Amino acid sequence: MNWNSNFRVAIKAIRINKMRSILTSLGIIIGIMSVIIMLAISEGASQNLSKQISSLGSNLLIIQPGSVKAGIRQMGSGSNTTLKYSDGTVIKKEINSVIALSSVMRGNSQVVYRNQNWLTSITGVDPEYLTIQKWTIILGRVFNEKENITSAKVCLIGQTVLENLFGDLDPIGETIRIKGIPFKIIGVLGEKGQSMRGSDEDDVIIIPIRTAQKRIFGMDFPDMVHMITVQIISEDKIPDAEKRIEELLKQRHRIKANQENDFSIRNLGEILKTAQNITKIMSLLLVSIASISLIVGGIGIMNIMLVSVSERTREIGVRMAVGAKPLDIQLQFLTEALILCLFGGLIGVVLGIGASHLLAFLFKDLHIKISIFSIILSFGFSATIGVIFGFYPAFKASKLNPIDALRRE
Repeated sequence: MNWNSNFRVAIKAIRINKMRSILTSLGIIIGIMSVIIMLAISEGASQNLSKQISSLGSNLLIIQPGSVKAGIRQMGSGSNTTLKYSDGTVIKKEINSVIALSSVMRGNSQVVYRNQNWLTSITGVDPEYLTIQKWTIILGRVFNEKENITSAKVCLIGQTVLENLFGDLDPIGETIRIKGIPFKIIGVLGEKGQSMRGSDEDDVIIIPIRTAQKRIFGMDFPDMVHMITVQIISEDKIPDAEKRIEELLKQRHRIKANQENDFSIRNLGEILKTAQNITKIMSLLLVSIASISLIVGGIGIMNIMLVSVSERTREIGVRMAVGAKPLDIQLQFLTEALILCLFGGLIGVVLGIGASHLLAFLFKDLHIKISIFSIILSFGFSATIGVIFGFYPAFKASKLNPIDALRRE
């Protein structure tokens, strides 16, 4: 018996028992749909993470003040006031592998423009910060080093601030007030989107760090900064640069060998690699959970096929009597199981793609990506389930004795 004959017989048997065939495929449909949705979500999350990694750069070191003890309580990293603007100046001067550096200060403030106001993040930085963080300027210009040194009252605004204060108006040259101090807008930042922590990176106003220190944050320690971001020339230079920065800061802060550092250095590349690995593990876990429903669907197909063998024993006996070989019988039932699985897989893929886009529509922050690989993988699963769970019923059918089969009512 050839493949075409097997296919026709299998299709005929499926059409005769339409409802049973649909219910048989239901487990596969749900399983494949779950796999498609899970893969779409995990691929989307991975792609979004990769985009954020690309926007940050992997050859960065983040230096923060160390923690502080308040009585018996240990405060978090960055709670100390030991990191200075001059530390960054010396690091850039002494370490050749540093290609860009910016001290950073952050705080929140109500910003006023005419009769509009908006609570936003105020970030004081050096001019190189925008290059390090790969910010783009879509209107105007970046402040220069002279404006930083002289504590000029100039600023750059993010897209969220632009929308809430100016709408469709051109903000360049306009004056806003930050803590009652007038600032001239000289540039508009390009869209950045959400950070890895979920905060809106476009809801920001960037000003020169010297301006932030002297005019906005009113520091009790004039030279203090919240953070220093350092860009290294290449990833392979990071370990050496990290070691040298630690030694330099220990010397500057007069930290003895038996004392803890009053600062911390974080390798952003290592942090991001860890985040990627966690995402991969979560993706594998989600797909594994979704695959359980495929196995359940396969067991359902095997049970239905066994029932089908029992119901069609006489038909099997007739076919054997007219010359069908055990292999022909086996191929017939395997073909039925394979068609049911592929049919369920096709419907599952369509429903999975539709459900993924629906979720993305309902949850705006959810990133999805449906790849050809996930579709091929789903069909591969369907075919494999059909062969594995259809084999035993097909094997049982092929081993029936023709005479006993013909006697069965």
